[in-house]
Amino acid sequence: MNVRILDEPKVDAHVHVLDPVRFPYGANTHYRPAGQETGTAEQLFQLMDTYGVRHALVVGPNSGYELDNRCMLDTLVRSTGRCKGIAVVRTDAGFDELAALKAAGVIGVAWNATHHGVPFYAGATTLLAHLAALDLFIDVQTEHDQMVDLAPLLVRSGARILIDHCGRPTPGAGLEQAGFKAVLALAATGRAFVKLSGHSKFTREPFPHPDARPYIDALLDAFTPEGCVWASDWPFLRAPGRLDYGVLLDLAAQLMPDAAVRRAVMWDTPRALFGFDD
Repeated sequence: MNVRILDEPKVDAHVHVLDPVRFPYGANTHYRPAGQETGTAEQLFQLMDTYGVRHALVVGPNSGYELDNRCMLDTLVRSTGRCKGIAVVRTDAGFDELAALKAAGVIGVAWNATHHGVPFYAGATTLLAHLAALDLFIDVQTEHDQMVDLAPLLVRSGARILIDHCGRPTPGAGLEQAGFKAVLALAATGRAFVKLSGHSKFTREPFPHPDARPYIDALLDAFTPEGCVWASDWPFLRAPGRLDYGVLLDLAAQLMPDAAVRRAVMWDTPRALFGFDD
């Protein structure tokens, strides 16, 4: 393992807290994470201490909790400033509701087109206007070519954009595939940022996922290290195989061998972007 990366300051820009004992899942949730897919706030904080992760962005999952943000918000309170959050809200959520979430440490809301589809968000222009007014992110997860249809709505919104998991391209389709080109084009807005994470969600090759490398290089080139953040996706909900946090950190060191690039992507950019104050 690259020991230097353990000592470097880090922000993990995408984790989940799934604690069905303290916060039971909804009765009608489409998926109920269990076993190694779950991770409590205590386990998250211990993980952060072990690997030198100073801050984390806790993303409310569609699985288990759907629109129930209590577990995520509880984690923010218990983190004493180490964590910020991404909430899951209705597409007609009002300004006051969003303002209250912001006051609680939430810096954006999640849109998961891989789960709901792109048309689900077509009428959410008022929500996007509220997010822009509150300087909150729209945290978007798409796959394949979904960004082609979603990008115009995001661009018109004026809201800041956070793209999950490299945009989840289709590796076999190459860098010229329409969806990935639409992701890269968002860099020109100056208010879009991308998480270099979730390789296992789109790769076709085993660890260390060499087929993901061209996409990561292209994202770093288009968005620059000042527009990219690193994330683990812990505790690896619905992962297709075993993942380990330390191994993912080592992979980050391989993908970003330049210490200055790692410093930007893993600390300077997310720290400023998410408003962490040390």
